[in-house]
Amino acid sequence: MTTTDCLHPMDIKEVALGEGAISIREVIAVARYGAKVTFTETYCERVNKSRSLIEKFLDDNRLIYGVTTGFGSNMTEVISPQDAETLQRNIVRSHAVSVGETLEKEVVRAIQLMILVNLGQGYSGVRLQVLKLIASLLNHDILPYVPGEGSVGYLSPEAHMSLLVIGEGRAWYNGELVPGKDALAQSGLKPVSLGCKEGLALISGTSSVTAMAVLALYNSMQAAKTADITGAMSLEVLKGTIKAFDPRPHTLKKHEEQAKTARNVTRILDGSQIIETYKDHRLQDALSLRCIPQVHGAIKRVLKDAAVSIENEMNSVSDNPLIFPEEEDGIALMAGNFDGSFVGIYADAISIALANLAKITERRIDRLVNHHLSELPNFLVVNPGLNSGYMIPQYTAAGLLNEIRVLSHPATIDNTPTCANQEDVISFAYFASKKAYRMSKKVEYILAIELMTATQAMDFHLPLKPSPVTEGVYQLVRSEVPMVDEDRFFHPDIEEVYRQIHEGEIVKLVEMKIGELEC
Repeated sequence: MTTTDCLHPMDIKEVALGEGAISIREVIAVARYGAKVTFTETYCERVNKSRSLIEKFLDDNRLIYGVTTGFGSNMTEVISPQDAETLQRNIVRSHAVSVGETLEKEVVRAIQLMILVNLGQGYSGVRLQVLKLIASLLNHDILPYVPGEGSVGYLSPEAHMSLLVIGEGRAWYNGELVPGKDALAQSGLKPVSLGCKEGLALISGTSSVTAMAVLALYNSMQAAKTADITGAMSLEVLKGTIKAFDPRPHTLKKHEEQAKTARNVTRILDGSQIIETYKDHRLQDALSLRCIPQVHGAIKRVLKDAAVSIENEMNSVSDNPLIFPEEEDGIALMAGNFDGSFVGIYADAISIALANLAKITERRIDRLVNHHLSELPNFLVVNPGLNSGYMIPQYTAAGLLNEIRVLSHPATIDNTPTCANQEDVISFAYFASKKAYRMSKKVEYILAIELMTATQAMDFHLPLKPSPVTEGVYQLVRSEVPMVDEDRFFHPDIEEVYRQIHEGEIVKLVEMKIGELEC
């Protein structure tokens, strides 16, 4: 465990590459919160050693894919050493063909970091100069313009990023979209001329797939913890019985995440006058309340398994060809480490888990706003009819849930061969990770609506007091979202509670009171 493993990513100010594995928190620190990237001496030494080997290969005119041959099914075309640089420039230009909406800033930054981690392990033959420029782009907050649609696994988004490295393409700098060469010049940086192997290395691998999967996983793990909090609050204000969270039934299921979730809920609700008053109010609750341990627990199990695969990929080498410093002359091996199946399949699994989390959360929202079920004022407003109250936020949750259900269809089961059938099995891991990332934010919005409505419901239980933990959450929400006495513009309220969830403020508050929530 590194010193960053216990820190919030916002508190990590620098990430040094080269000594040990990089963590999910460190990726988030760089991608979302602008932590600086540096290289250790070890990182620099192994990059330089690998580069010396690739230059020797070129001098010896060895037949190496993408160095002295063309790409894809053009690998039968031999390229002279004199044309090596032209070949690398051409691959970047020709592969920059993504279309549509641009990738978000944190996604682009995460991909750039993954490129540095991948190519910095000493098996790619890229010059340190190139990697230092990419690190400088991150540290100077220069953001390449990257259309995000149309990739089957890698290549195109990375090629758009690589255009900036050679002073082409476009980039965001100081809030303006400018030509790439101008963005570099304004920040005092200079483009590079790509040498042999470098263009191929910059666009190959699982960098984009892994980057988006890391962001999706981080959001999802935080959402799973948040769901225990919002679910506990819903149980409390809906007069649910805590008896379903007695540890004895959960010991009979051989899934530790179920028992841990039940303990989370009981810890969160400990000391609640509302829970104590209504513990015998009904014999048993609806499944969206009673089965929180089973459903949330299963989701956490999937996320744990996904984390193992994604963290492994983060710290793997996914380039092709690979340069091994064996014997005096070294050796280049052509393989398929660029395939994203390990991450893609688990990204699909994350999507299915998120769909289940969204499903149960939306049902709790409906119970909160539906007076036929809640025993509270209809749509949680004092004067319904004249006021719609929280009627329509439930529609928003339902709409988001519909999108999530469609997106949860696995991407990696598809296959459309490319490159004249040279690439006849395609992972489609890019879209698997992309949609998991998109879904993770949609789920956070659904959780925000549950938290907002549960907070409103709590007001109707006075003078009974909630638990100290849920009262703290109530106060945090109320610091930004006032009680609803009559209809108002609710969109800013939802966005503010979403921000509190997304930035980890809700989880942080709860864990400061009762210690870390179990996963």
